Amino acid sequence: MLATDQHQTASGSLHSRLLTEAGKLFQVREFNVLIALVVVGALISLYTPYFFTTNNLMGVFRAFSLTAIMSIGMVMVIITGGIDLSVGSAMGLASLVTALCFSAGYPTEICVAAGLGVGLVFGLCNGLLITFIGLPPFIATLGTLSIGRGLMYMITRGVPVTPETPEGFAVLGQGYLGPVPVPVIIMVVLMLLFAVIMRRTRFGRHVYATGGNEHAARLSGVKVDRIKLSVYVLSSTIAALAGVIGFSRYLSAEPASGFGSELDVIAAAAIGGASLAGGAGSVTGAVIGAALVGVIANGVVLLNINTYAQQAITGGVILIAVSLDVLRSRIMGGKN
Repeated sequence: MLATDQHQTASGSLHSRLLTEAGKLFQVREFNVLIALVVVGALISLYTPYFFTTNNLMGVFRAFSLTAIMSIGMVMVIITGGIDLSVGSAMGLASLVTALCFSAGYPTEICVAAGLGVGLVFGLCNGLLITFIGLPPFIATLGTLSIGRGLMYMITRGVPVTPETPEGFAVLGQGYLGPVPVPVIIMVVLMLLFAVIMRRTRFGRHVYATGGNEHAARLSGVKVDRIKLSVYVLSSTIAALAGVIGFSRYLSAEPASGFGSELDVIAAAAIGGASLAGGAGSVTGAVIGAALVGVIANGVVLLNINTYAQQAITGGVILIAVSLDVLRSRIMGGKN
């Protein structure tokens, strides 16, 4: 009898611990978005047998990888309480500059460095306008977005740039490592790298402190302006890397390259749990958010839904995700 009681007590204790741990998981933004991703994928697979095929899944991963890569930089900006509307222009102009360098006969290393340099310049301009001049991030990055877009049309005059490139360069955007596309591998490596940086380093802690309470962060010794400048440089440089990868994939720099991609990137970060008020968000969540948007886009195609509905569906997902996050925060705040 005593052994039975002890067994029941142990079982009850284990059950209680499991419920507690499950509750902790559901308080984590990334886990909630991951659950939504699994549910959406399962629903799509019920209506089409092609969703869970290797070719389709690798195609989905490749399709959203550039958005996911850019969302890594965007989420760091959002955590500080800012926004970067210029990532699409940085991506497109980096792609164009890389193409122009190949047209001029420069080696691959110089061409890639030039493309990344575009992102560095964009980030420095944004960061200095925000920290030194004092412009609101929305205005500063909206201005650089327009400048970058205008430069692209001025340089190309609406004509795509399609230079000859070394055969090895195409591997960056078109290659595979086993069944996995190279852009997906780059996305995963960047996600793991910046996830560690944001969670395990002083820089990451200072980014969260800046977005959580800028005044308190200054008083505690955080160099807030330096942190803001750093995240804008990182955001634009990562966007430029996406532009270089995109050019490697298509081997053509389009005048409208990157146009509107900033909205997809912001959507990925918001769906992934980043608070536009600052102080909350994660690199992993942003990538999962990009995956959710990518799966929805793929589902629209597989299910023969009007492609114009994709934006409406994505918008609905953003509203639901952010609303649930606000409700969760209120509930947790009420408990505290």
